[in-house]
Amino acid sequence: MSYAIPQPAAPSSPRSWDEILRPYKGSHLGKSLWQLGTTSTLFVVNWWLMLRSLEVGYWLTLILALPIVGLFTRLFIIQHDCGHGSFFRSPRANHVVGFLLGVVTLTPYRYWRRTHAIHHATSGDLDHREFGDIDTLTVREYRALSRWGKVRYRIYRNMFVMLGIGSIYQFVFKHRLPLDAPREWKQEWRGVMWTNLAIAAAVVALGFGVGWTNFALVHLPIVFLSSSFGVWLFYVQHQFEDTYWEKQPDWNYHRAGIEGSSFLDLPAWLHWFTGNIGFHHIHHLSSRIPNYSLRRCMEENPELQQVTRFTLWQSLRCARLKLWDEERRRLVGFEAV
Repeated sequence: MSYAIPQPAAPSSPRSWDEILRPYKGSHLGKSLWQLGTTSTLFVVNWWLMLRSLEVGYWLTLILALPIVGLFTRLFIIQHDCGHGSFFRSPRANHVVGFLLGVVTLTPYRYWRRTHAIHHATSGDLDHREFGDIDTLTVREYRALSRWGKVRYRIYRNMFVMLGIGSIYQFVFKHRLPLDAPREWKQEWRGVMWTNLAIAAAVVALGFGVGWTNFALVHLPIVFLSSSFGVWLFYVQHQFEDTYWEKQPDWNYHRAGIEGSSFLDLPAWLHWFTGNIGFHHIHHLSSRIPNYSLRRCMEENPELQQVTRFTLWQSLRCARLKLWDEERRRLVGFEAV
């Protein structure tokens, strides 16, 4: 299964999107190695501190879990850039590092890489909502559901389910056996199995090395909090009131990027932990821009600054949005139906 990306549409300026984005594409080896090395080292040190904190009290362990959630997210963004081929110039280096980080983040690299590429190629396309997106129905589609269908959709879109059960299901269980992947995706299925074996080996080694109870007390909060935070970040980057959804043939790749992806305006330290993924509209315009170049790209180009912008606190209002209203051309809550 493949999706073609349409030709670039002109931005609201005399310059083309390619002209605007071209200077920021491509990795810088020193920056990539520094980011990978410092983040990995801080993650391991923080994990060790959490382990030692068990001798003091579990309250301290849970406090130390907060910064490691940010480091976990930052490692995921590095893996994410590897999947887009933007972290290293060498495809092999991207694949090796992406696979290893996928063991840490519980995300099979090649399977995620392929489904995420589909997400980029079809984001905001009402005719292609198969892979890599949060399921979103239109008001008309929701009204046509049976009573049980409406209940299931309401459960799925409930924030406690999505950020709790849903996030754990996605990272811990679904990624171990992604039944939505076609059988002809042989490379992706092999990647899933190799990732599962590597995760199992790491868990057994740590379980015997530090003790099974200690391992669970340290690592389970990291997995739960990180997966919930990651799902929320992905949610607010596309699920906001004036986002972009369109049917073919009117759907446009670049409009989907600039109008259908938000700018999550975070404090500098939180942009660091989240690998600048808050500059999401730029990332969707060009996934070949590495995360450490996204901020500069936005600051140097006024065309990229007139977008939907909100803070992390303001993003909480997006939780009520559940359906795409094709007539009003905006996301609405269930109260609209």
